[in-house]
Amino acid sequence: MNRIANAAEPAGPALRAIGLGRRYRRGWALRDCTFQIPAGRVCALVGPNGAGKSTLLSLAADLLTPTEGSIHVFGRSPHDSGARATTALLSQDKPLLRGFRVAEILRMGREMNPTWDQAVAERVVAGGDIPHHARVGSLSGGQHTRVALALAFGKRPRLLMLDEPMADLDPLVRHEMSELLLSEAAAHGTTVVLSSHVVSELEGACDFLLLVGSGRIRLAGDVDDLRAAHRHSADGSIPSLEQLIMTYLRNPLLPAVATPAARPEHVGGAA
Repeated sequence: MNRIANAAEPAGPALRAIGLGRRYRRGWALRDCTFQIPAGRVCALVGPNGAGKSTLLSLAADLLTPTEGSIHVFGRSPHDSGARATTALLSQDKPLLRGFRVAEILRMGREMNPTWDQAVAERVVAGGDIPHHARVGSLSGGQHTRVALALAFGKRPRLLMLDEPMADLDPLVRHEMSELLLSEAAAHGTTVVLSSHVVSELEGACDFLLLVGSGRIRLAGDVDDLRAAHRHSADGSIPSLEQLIMTYLRNPLLPAVATPAARPEHVGGAA
């Protein structure tokens, strides 16, 4: 069934972090991260390998607990049952039971999620001409990703987080999956956080940006506002999203910048 917006659902940003940090034995994966992602946005989460992107998503999905600071999902702790019920995380390895048939995967999703939308899950699967009797282990990479996305969308989450889910797909299938993702998100007002190394594909798809480097937030906010803030003084030209991201990746000492939309209300300054 479709999830119907409830007036009792917490309002406010989809994600809000204050002084968030996570430490492992080897050191800090994230440190002093303060930001927010408004509801209904499609946010690109970018940064080099080991920057802390996966740790951030795992904290939001209640797979890890913070060492310091806090993170909230629509005003709730990730550990809150209400937050977990409306949050979905799809990791790069897209774990699915290889011996299960597609129909069994969808039935499992239906039985485990009270907000399950069977129609949307079947629509996502049907778009790839995937037989319901096929076993997961027999699917191609694109078909496997499509079934995993069907599970994620079928849950009808308010917040959908994707951790490099299309990194192993060829460019054509990746483009197809990206279009599917954006159309489904727009249709249901889902907030999407998309971690990706394919910077060129984020242009035009994402309207919000979080750039993580060495465990800290270095850019945060509306893409258009961030681009305007980095207008070239010589000729007034505005960098593309890819140019902006690459500039910060190549220059780790550049100061952090956050637009007003990325700053929690009672916290001033850059994230």
